[in-house]
Amino acid sequence: MSLLSSSEVTRLTRRGLRLAQFTVAYNVVEGVVSIAAGVTAGLVSVVGFGLDSGIESASAVLVGLRLAARLRDGRSDEKREKATLRFIAITFFLLAAYVTANGIRNLIVGERPDASIVGAIVLAASIVVMPILAAMKKQVGTLLGDKLILADAAETRICILLSASTLVGLLFYALSGAAWLDAAAGFVIALFAIHEGREAWRGELVEEHD
Repeated sequence: MSLLSSSEVTRLTRRGLRLAQFTVAYNVVEGVVSIAAGVTAGLVSVVGFGLDSGIESASAVLVGLRLAARLRDGRSDEKREKATLRFIAITFFLLAAYVTANGIRNLIVGERPDASIVGAIVLAASIVVMPILAAMKKQVGTLLGDKLILADAAETRICILLSASTLVGLLFYALSGAAWLDAAAGFVIALFAIHEGREAWRGELVEEHD
């Protein structure tokens, strides 16, 4: 971490808290709409994306609580913040299990989902909003040298990748009618989730390669 005054650290921490609060609000709406659209159309990938939004909301709540505690106590609690990262990891693994199981089930039974215009709109909006949010979180986390905020930024980055891959799968399915594309998009979500879950468990959920 660069040499920052205590007032600058406080200012940046408050900014990180506001970003976490925005993440919660946006992803609750995004998750509810995505899950409803996915269930209505029978699209595993869109439901999986909605569940990922729920995970991001939950982890952002935990990150926000930890940042609020820092502002209140004037110090970080490494033990609790490590536990927060472990919780994020577990939720990623649960998401991977869900979309994989449902994707396999749909392939076996030959279930054909419907197209979802609402799902496509939500995914497109995420592709616009999330890169801006991830960049702002990364800037704050980098200035503070803060692994927890960088973890939150990395999870937002995953939302960008999931939005793009899910939208591509949804559009190709709408054009071709190939039902397996929905399951394939779900499997891509599972791979992303497993990768980020492993890094979170090790406490390495940061954007190290940018």
